[in-house]
Amino acid sequence: MVIDEIREELFKLQDPGYQEFQSRSVPSVDPARIIGVRVPELRKLAKTIAQRDDVSVFLADLPHKYYDEDMLHAYVISSVKDAGHCLELMDAFLPYVDNWATSDSLSPKCLRKNKQLLLSYIDKWIESDLTYTKRVAIDMLMTFFLDDDFDKAYLSKVSKIRSDEYYVNMMIAWYFATALAKQYEATVPYIEKCRLDRWTHNKTIQKAVESYRITPEQKEYLKTLRRKA
Repeated sequence: MVIDEIREELFKLQDPGYQEFQSRSVPSVDPARIIGVRVPELRKLAKTIAQRDDVSVFLADLPHKYYDEDMLHAYVISSVKDAGHCLELMDAFLPYVDNWATSDSLSPKCLRKNKQLLLSYIDKWIESDLTYTKRVAIDMLMTFFLDDDFDKAYLSKVSKIRSDEYYVNMMIAWYFATALAKQYEATVPYIEKCRLDRWTHNKTIQKAVESYRITPEQKEYLKTLRRKA
């Protein structure tokens, strides 16, 4: 059975030292669920699994028992060539994503070819109560809609999100810091007018100041916009 074969292969690739490292890196995941397979090995295995005729059996086996299987799942989805099929697979998988590493591993290149369809999914995901579904929605806006397909409406959409979840707020800060680097004139008013909550506002400035893509003059100005308690 494909599930047993994949699991056996994962345990062959286990690195105990890396398992300990991953347990610290993804604190939302039970350490007992982490086998400890390094990312290059997971990516290599995902390429093999994606070519299997029975890959759909693995993708349907949700929730997965192990974190490493979740990572494999994300990498397999990211290799899908058809945007419609890819988005269907993401939509089915996202409710089971329970950590930032897996959510951030979803980066399908095929979505560049059908951004209108992607936007319809983003609109649904961004309203989700699930931390990592919302995080992926923001990540998709950051990855695919800050260049040629940029629209100021997306800044507004993200700025209105209010969450108590660290991993949502960190992604909002990452989004706005990247927006400052790519669309500075459109984005800086959101900082000037304090359109984000204080923690996310200050984290955005911190990340922007650390960025090599923002000019020294812009960095100095952004530092003056930090908010105090």
